[in-house]
Amino acid sequence: MDTKDLLKIDLNLLISLQVLLEEGNVSRAAERLFITQPAMSKTLGRLRDVFADPLFTRSSHGMQPTPRALELAAALESVLQDIQHLVSGSTFDPNSWRGELTLALSEYIGIWLLPPLMARLQLLAPGIALKSITRVEHQLQHLAEGDLDIAIHIKHAHYGTDFICQPLGGNPPVVLARQAHPLTGQTLNWQTFREYPVIRLYISDQEELEFFQNRQSIARRLEAESRPRGGFETSHLLTALEVLRQTDYLMPAPPFLLGNPTVGYKIQALPIPAELDYPIEYMLVRHCRTENSPVHNWLWQQISELLAELQSLANFQPPAAEPA
Repeated sequence: MDTKDLLKIDLNLLISLQVLLEEGNVSRAAERLFITQPAMSKTLGRLRDVFADPLFTRSSHGMQPTPRALELAAALESVLQDIQHLVSGSTFDPNSWRGELTLALSEYIGIWLLPPLMARLQLLAPGIALKSITRVEHQLQHLAEGDLDIAIHIKHAHYGTDFICQPLGGNPPVVLARQAHPLTGQTLNWQTFREYPVIRLYISDQEELEFFQNRQSIARRLEAESRPRGGFETSHLLTALEVLRQTDYLMPAPPFLLGNPTVGYKIQALPIPAELDYPIEYMLVRHCRTENSPVHNWLWQQISELLAELQSLANFQPPAAEPA
């Protein structure tokens, strides 16, 4: 943009011109702007210099706008309204807002949260294009840089003061297995878990997570101590579940995952040894750059309300396993 011509004028001159056009009288324009008549006349002189045109001429019927003034009048009100919207912000209407927002969350949270969220957006905000990303490292950095708008993830050990965080609660994981798994009905301990290979679901920013820093995860420990039997890591939840249904693999996972009947088909939750009974906390996070954004605040509220309606991540208990 060439700003050379813009530097010749200030906003007050444009406001004064709009009032002059509306009043057609220097004295009345001065009263509306709470200035003296000589000051208003001086302003009119500055406007004539800027636009290289008299703008108004005197006649027996008062001040008459020149063709140049009428040309300016056709666009000036709209320009000033646009500037007013820039300064004050327009009223947010989710039904008419158009744009894209990016949400980062794991697939096992997405399969539980996104269907009701998208149904809500379709009803209340059909113009929002929500982009869901399930595999992204350095989420806090991407939130700060604007590549992500909101993230739902396992609690990190540290958050800077420039992040807005809402705890979502949490609970200890369970170990998923197929319905007819050899461990069904047994008294489980650490030794029995070690006998079977493990499916590991991808988790972003693992080294930054609170529970990874405090103690080793079930998946890592199982994998390390059962390596002769093999293992499998994937970021695709549905693939992991199909492998689980057709093999004797085990998969540590949050208990709320079985709240989805499709996910829980022919899969049971096995209790974990007491020594590994520790909670995994979840967080809803965004950067403070979005704090005054109506659309970000609105979407944050929708997600928070849905999580509450789903009884929160921390409170969900998986259904009892069906008999093998």
